[in-house]
Amino acid sequence: MPHGVRPVVSFSPTARLLIIGQAPGSKVHESGIPWDDASGDRLRDWTGLSRDVMYDPAQVALVPMGFCYPGKASGGDKPPRPECAPQWHGRVLEKLPRDRLTLLVGSYAQAHYLPATRRLSLTDRVRQFREFLPATLPLPHPAWRSAIWMRQNPWFAAEVLPELRTLVRQAIR
Repeated sequence: MPHGVRPVVSFSPTARLLIIGQAPGSKVHESGIPWDDASGDRLRDWTGLSRDVMYDPAQVALVPMGFCYPGKASGGDKPPRPECAPQWHGRVLEKLPRDRLTLLVGSYAQAHYLPATRRLSLTDRVRQFREFLPATLPLPHPAWRSAIWMRQNPWFAAEVLPELRTLVRQAIR
């Protein structure tokens, strides 16, 4: 890998909230801390998690689809490396409690874990979030572009975020 291999993942067998995202960006690659960037700030705002709780592996598992920074592409970062999730996710998930809430953040996580919904747009999957509860909740990626998406989809803040925050509080109790 051009930027070196630096897996960025955090979990423990007690974490009842699992957040599956895309892959670390360049800032996260540098710090080694998952979601340690503006996207992480927005995700913490959406979920109502403090930094202390989000980065406590006993409460929150942070597992990307690709464990290492994939590098730049035109318009953003490259997609997560396709070999990571099949090789590592099963091993990580078997260590976590079965009665957990899983947040699928972005289209890569949703394509992998909700394959029957591949024909749906990300917007449609998120709009239909209640169909995946109580175990799973699909979310858009909280990158800067999500601010535009949220303005176009005001139902997200009105309907999804309050329920997301309630579910997250229940999961980390």
